[in-house]
Amino acid sequence: MIKLAENTISQEELVSLSKWIPETPQLTKGPLVLEFEKKFANYIGTKHCVMVNSGSSANLLMAYALLEGDYLKNKKVVVPAISWITTLSPFLQFGFDVILCDSNSKNLGLDIEKLEELFIKEKPSLLILVHVLAHLNNMDEIHKLCEKYDVILIEDACEALGTQHLNGKKAGNLSLAGSFSFYYGHHISTIEGGAVTTNDTKLYNLMLSIRSHGWSRDVDQEYKESWKKEFNIDNVREYYTFYYPGFNLRSTDLNAFIGITQLDKMDEICKVREENYNFYNKYLENKFWKQESEYSELSSFAYGTIVENREEVFNHLRANEIEVRPLICGSMGKQPFWIKKYGQTSLEVADIVHDYGLYLPNHLYLDEEKIKFVCDKFKEVAIPKFF
Repeated sequence: MIKLAENTISQEELVSLSKWIPETPQLTKGPLVLEFEKKFANYIGTKHCVMVNSGSSANLLMAYALLEGDYLKNKKVVVPAISWITTLSPFLQFGFDVILCDSNSKNLGLDIEKLEELFIKEKPSLLILVHVLAHLNNMDEIHKLCEKYDVILIEDACEALGTQHLNGKKAGNLSLAGSFSFYYGHHISTIEGGAVTTNDTKLYNLMLSIRSHGWSRDVDQEYKESWKKEFNIDNVREYYTFYYPGFNLRSTDLNAFIGITQLDKMDEICKVREENYNFYNKYLENKFWKQESEYSELSSFAYGTIVENREEVFNHLRANEIEVRPLICGSMGKQPFWIKKYGQTSLEVADIVHDYGLYLPNHLYLDEEKIKFVCDKFKEVAIPKFF
């Protein structure tokens, strides 16, 4: 079977892990987590990184740290209709007013005109965007709108690790903070895992605290001393003092050990994924809708397309041992959890993606021959659909 995604952890890495485990004094969060955080921040180009136990936890941590850190003028957030459940769910869980924004039909990022309309009407304090299948949003225009309407911008970059803007900055370094996932089938894997990147030192320290119960053991010394002084905490009491109602979102040194070796492969992974994206364009011959964006490097997550006869295409590809999925979640406005709370929300582009969108495999172990086979089988039955 040609799988939608493949495990990036090699047998060699597993053997190396098995040799390391008996020799290490600590498997829980320790020095290797710190090493991974430093290495990952250097790769993304940010000052800071906080490693957590999943990409979903990364979004949870960003949302709650912004709330606890008094960054927000209100509890209104704009979220892309085409996104992932845990891009949105932390804000529902924390009592935000969540406002869905439709996508544009080119890169499936946010529709700029509709976004400005929402900024004017709703006056939100926060925007989280998703780089769908690693295609960057129209970042220059979004930055201008956020500055004009005093809206904080953060990124869910879980599908875009390695994608680089024309300005040379990577996804996850195009806003106040960015989240990443290291789950199976993503660009790299730490079994389970995720991270948040930021250049904001205050936010970084808040996230370090909230990640670990709300205590101050991991935060920079100046923040620790400031918090102790503010609440008159002595050195004994400090061990079990909680400055925020936090969580336990920590990763482990076991996950970090794998992540450190995985990062060494990022350049190869990005190169192959971009080549595969170009092979799809070559063999589908512009006969089908395709996702397009501006970038200096595209770490393509998967190949998105739209077809009239989605179920027929799905079944035909499965019969030929090709794994295929809907184009991520489709529209959040048509998901049961949203309908139960708000009723069904219709959004032009997101609704088409919801009903007709598919994405095709892309990963490190695909090559031109396999992609040609996928495209040939796809074209045997697929009926093109355009926005």
